[in-house]
Amino acid sequence: MQTSPDRHEYPSHWEADVVLRDGGTARVRPITVDDAERLVSFYEQVSDESKYYRFFAPYPRLSAKDVHRFTHHDFVDRVGLAATVGGEFIATVRYDRINADGRPASAPADEAEVAFLVQDAHQGRGVASALLEHIAAVARERDIRRFAAEVLPANSKMIKVFTDAGYQQTRHFEDGVVRLEFDLEPTDRSLAVQRAREQRAEARSVHRLLAPGSVAVIGAGRAPGGVGRSVLTNLRDAGFTGRLYAVNRAAQESELDGVPVYRSIGDIDEPVDLAVVAVPAPHVPEVVAECGEHGVQGLVVVTAGYAESGPDGRERQRELVRQARTYGMRIIGPNAFGVINTSSEVRLNASLAPEMPRPGRIGLFAQSGAIGIALLSRLHRRGGGVTGVTGVSTFVSSGNRADVSGNDVLQYWYDDPDTDVALMYLESIGNPRKFTRLARRTAAAKPLVVVQGARHAAAPQGHAVRATRLPHATVSALLRQAGVIRVDTITELVDAGLLLARQPLPAGPRVAILGNSESLGLLTYDACLAEGLQPSPPADLTTSASADDFRRALTGALADDGCDAVVVTAIPAVGETSVEDAALAEALRAATASAPAKPVLVVHVELGGLAEALSAAASTAPRAAAPAPGAADGTEPLSPAERPPTTDADGSDSRLIPAYPAAERAVRALSEAVKYAQWRRDVSEPGRVPEYEDVDEKGAAEQIDALLARVEGAEGLTLTAEDARELLGRYGIDVRPARPAPTPDEAARAASDLGYPVALKTTAPHLRHRADLGGVRLDLADEEQLRRAYGELTELFGKPVELRPVVQAMAPRGVDTVVRAVIDPAAGAVLSFGLAGAASELLGDTAHRLIPVTDRDAGSLVRSIRTAPLLFGWRGSAPVDTAALEELMLRLSRLVDDHPEVVAVSLEPVVVAPHGLSALGATVRLDRAPVRDDLGPRTLPVY
Repeated sequence: MQTSPDRHEYPSHWEADVVLRDGGTARVRPITVDDAERLVSFYEQVSDESKYYRFFAPYPRLSAKDVHRFTHHDFVDRVGLAATVGGEFIATVRYDRINADGRPASAPADEAEVAFLVQDAHQGRGVASALLEHIAAVARERDIRRFAAEVLPANSKMIKVFTDAGYQQTRHFEDGVVRLEFDLEPTDRSLAVQRAREQRAEARSVHRLLAPGSVAVIGAGRAPGGVGRSVLTNLRDAGFTGRLYAVNRAAQESELDGVPVYRSIGDIDEPVDLAVVAVPAPHVPEVVAECGEHGVQGLVVVTAGYAESGPDGRERQRELVRQARTYGMRIIGPNAFGVINTSSEVRLNASLAPEMPRPGRIGLFAQSGAIGIALLSRLHRRGGGVTGVTGVSTFVSSGNRADVSGNDVLQYWYDDPDTDVALMYLESIGNPRKFTRLARRTAAAKPLVVVQGARHAAAPQGHAVRATRLPHATVSALLRQAGVIRVDTITELVDAGLLLARQPLPAGPRVAILGNSESLGLLTYDACLAEGLQPSPPADLTTSASADDFRRALTGALADDGCDAVVVTAIPAVGETSVEDAALAEALRAATASAPAKPVLVVHVELGGLAEALSAAASTAPRAAAPAPGAADGTEPLSPAERPPTTDADGSDSRLIPAYPAAERAVRALSEAVKYAQWRRDVSEPGRVPEYEDVDEKGAAEQIDALLARVEGAEGLTLTAEDARELLGRYGIDVRPARPAPTPDEAARAASDLGYPVALKTTAPHLRHRADLGGVRLDLADEEQLRRAYGELTELFGKPVELRPVVQAMAPRGVDTVVRAVIDPAAGAVLSFGLAGAASELLGDTAHRLIPVTDRDAGSLVRSIRTAPLLFGWRGSAPVDTAALEELMLRLSRLVDDHPEVVAVSLEPVVVAPHGLSALGATVRLDRAPVRDDLGPRTLPVY
């Protein structure tokens, strides 16, 4: 790397792996003096036309001076980035800082000229768009605010790269050249464009893994029972529609169970899209290299012995990912269970599951192979446990998820027309900030149900994740805010998934209950109340009820405008036969046809025949592949509730009625559907982030820079009380001053200046904010009371130097609350609210929202804690000024969102009075902002 003294240190944090438009990967990194030969080789492979577009003249080869110029950068005023595949350049971009006259310049000049060159074989893959995102982020880091580019009018592809990026720009035409100028400050449109490109690219990369045209199983042995041989058998037995190959270096025969066998993947004459790697870990690097050279698009690595085995294995895992990405391949695994796609056009079972799941419309993702088996088993069986079964569209078990993660699969499911509901079992979340963003978007289109394992322990050893300081309950609350249906067990995961896959979303919480057992009806009624639903008294049809009685009762309940959902309870009658089970199932299906917009659930007791009949209401096979309504024209895909009912070839409605063996399970699933439906309605009007004219954003930035300039190294800084008051004041957050009182005389002088009545408080860490310990004296009306209180505090707790007493003017009486904001390294910026005091802390009664907070978020935050009634006039007390409290939250959210250097703020206590509020204490911590975050250019994570 560059070592000349006039150049800055090599910026390794600019290196990144990116997913391109076609789903392949490339590596973006700075160009250095060591790249001269690569640059020359790259240029020789560029067509004469592309060279002409770059230099505006015939330019067959680079001179030695050109090579020196394009490889020697100072990484500040002159920067070059390259996109590489297989270690070779496929595209380059550079900027040169210029002044107002267009001449080379240094800071404070904030404009740069930018130019691209993409190898012809890689044009159309989105390489230039990805490079533009990265070079723009680099430029902003180096205080460049504007790019200029000169392009020939005929170079329409490059003009489109700039115009489609979403930045504010101007265009001029002079001397036969188009000059484009655009600001680099991200806009709503540029972020939307970036994220849309990210979604398409990552979805395409997963599609290449789930819908390959050809698969090679590497490590398929002759003896049955081995991992590779099992995967090969499963692929063959599932009826994989593409070409299938077996690879084994020791193979003597030409076929294995009718599948052609090769000694190396390089011996296969045709392209291979997907390779399943089942060889011992020491041999994997050689296999990956052969796959890369052969042009394989993706790998499923079922081999174990990586990060789950310890530090050495973790390093092998990192090297595996680096090697695969070098060739543009993505990996599921290592230590993966495999992938499944039940589409009739693919029929892929590249997994260790011996039986192909029933086709359907539920997508499954599991990091654990064992949990994946359990999920597939529960969804597949008809009798026992959960009934009313639907099937699976796709299944991914990621193992150590060293590369492809739940985020990538969410990108794929988002607009997959064959998936209506997404179920995920997660033991760790590698990028929670991105997961929350993707979950919010996905949940707005289709239900997303998540169960988290390892909630009370560290993530499995094979999972490299960033540490979070937030408790699990907080992370769960943030996921719910993003529309995720959070459940605690895989049983609840399947229960909710079955309901959401085949029933419409309820319009509200009102539930009708009917059935032939009064006791079972009452159990269901109690369960509804416990889940916060609004049940009507159960309608008892008596044990003598016939199938026709059920049909009439259900038809009547569904026709009732005061009913949003119906739970049918059923117990077997003595001597009941399977024919009558089928009759009852048919009666329930006939009744639901009259009200297709309301969900119906069945609670059964040992009714295997009924459960079987309900689940056989119609075929669960998906329709022939077709774009989801609304997806073909680029609009948002319709949700299951918005799509027309799925019909089979005979035109019958294939809506299944899910049946549950316990009232509590059915009602819990219904409760989750009700809350999710309410979230969908709320998110359709998301609120806004208010603008405040009195905010001094520039002054705050200057103050933060000045404060951090005092800190050496990477350490953060906790502000003094005065600095914190000043910074918060720039955003309209007033903190009441507190004067130090090291002696009684100083306390008296401070009280005289502030005006009586005053409060005397200790600020020692063990007594701070602990009025219950006696460290606070309130409503001191005069100097005599103040001196008496001072003496009592020092007598009880120690010397003033230990107590650090302060004097503060009394605030109007009200409710004591706490407002905090923190930037968590994993989850991002979070705003928290609760009442002050030990009781709230013990109960964990704190609510959280992701920053930036909207006005709707602030309103719901205040009302979402269990002790919220204290703010609204509980037991005859005066309601407090919650509007002022919400404004305080919005201002604090804006401060943290504008300045990522503000990593923690605590306002405690905030006394909310009937009119106005008073922040009596504030703690602010600063740290240097991260160089890259979720708002930066597209990158693949590095674990």
